[in-house]
Amino acid sequence: MTWWARARQRRSARCARDAGHAGPPPTGFALLPWLLMGLGSFSNLLQGKAENPWIGGLGLFVFNSLYVYVTFRAFDREKRQSRSTRLALLTMGLVTTGLAVGYGGNWLLFFPLLGLATGATLRGRHLGRIGLLLAAYAAVLAGLREGWREAPNIGYATFLSCMVTAAILSLSEAVRELRAAREELARRAVEKERLRFSRDLHDLLGHTLSVIVVKSEAARRLAGRDLDAALAQIGDIESVGRQALTEIREAVTGYREGSLATELTRARSALAAVSVEPVVRQSGAPLAPQTEALLGWVVREAVTNVVRHSRATRCEITVESAGERVRLTVTDNGTPTAAPAPDGTGTGLTGLTERLTTAGGSLTAGPAPAGGFTVTAELPAVPVELSTEDAIPVALES
Repeated sequence: MTWWARARQRRSARCARDAGHAGPPPTGFALLPWLLMGLGSFSNLLQGKAENPWIGGLGLFVFNSLYVYVTFRAFDREKRQSRSTRLALLTMGLVTTGLAVGYGGNWLLFFPLLGLATGATLRGRHLGRIGLLLAAYAAVLAGLREGWREAPNIGYATFLSCMVTAAILSLSEAVRELRAAREELARRAVEKERLRFSRDLHDLLGHTLSVIVVKSEAARRLAGRDLDAALAQIGDIESVGRQALTEIREAVTGYREGSLATELTRARSALAAVSVEPVVRQSGAPLAPQTEALLGWVVREAVTNVVRHSRATRCEITVESAGERVRLTVTDNGTPTAAPAPDGTGTGLTGLTERLTTAGGSLTAGPAPAGGFTVTAELPAVPVELSTEDAIPVALES
């Protein structure tokens, strides 16, 4: 296992451990302790210092009930934006106003509690204005009821409780959303890696096994009349098998890079083994490694399909690099046993077309005008930067 694979495993384990220690999401219970600010009012009722204690007690009960209702709904976005929650918050403001005007003193502390419930519920770009208006309203009522020396304290406490509560709860919600997004990205990364490996392994084994089968059949036919030729085919089978092992190891580690020259050499050998005359023409400037890798996969899959399906006697592979574009054409004179789809694409061709398109190129496949089948790929001479996912090849079915 390479060092970067081990580092990725450690990072994934750390993310999973952090996610496991995230704990449950916050609820209204986190805001219940602030109701202790109303103990002064409750003490006034018990000591008989408040006029009309039954009205004050009823007001205290209604305020606390509304506070609990609003704050518990504040942690669900859909519920806190509902009309019933906004109506409960408005009723809470009316009750707070009545208690502050009627009793004053400790009863003015219900305004900071009202600000707290407002900040927990009305999060958004208009909260700052609402908080300022609520703080000014509380300060004016406090000044009229208890004198203007008390007004700044009540106004400041109301504004502070409103804004700080909104900031903390919004930050907590954002952190949890980011953690959920990170977990989703990690899950998708695992899925992409599995898809990369399955596609790469499918293409590697499909091509390699096709070549081995073809060369084995050739060796069997030659064994009776030309032992040296048969042994040469067997040697090729051994070479292909060893190369396949190397490629599979590279595919597992994610370091596999395609080579157009290597694929052209393999194409000549595979075509000759099934008595298909290979004609390879290459002209123009050297290609970038990324462009060679993509074109190498096109050659590999197109030639594999010629060997499997075409019953051709001749296959021409042309690579032309002129100006800003590179064109690869693979044409055979056979008759494909698998007809193309009505739109001219095969099942695996769609994925490969998408990847060439991402690289700034294109890929087309279909019957040739003079018979046979033609696959044409075009790419820019200066390749577009690709992600790991986009560089993954897929099977090409003619």
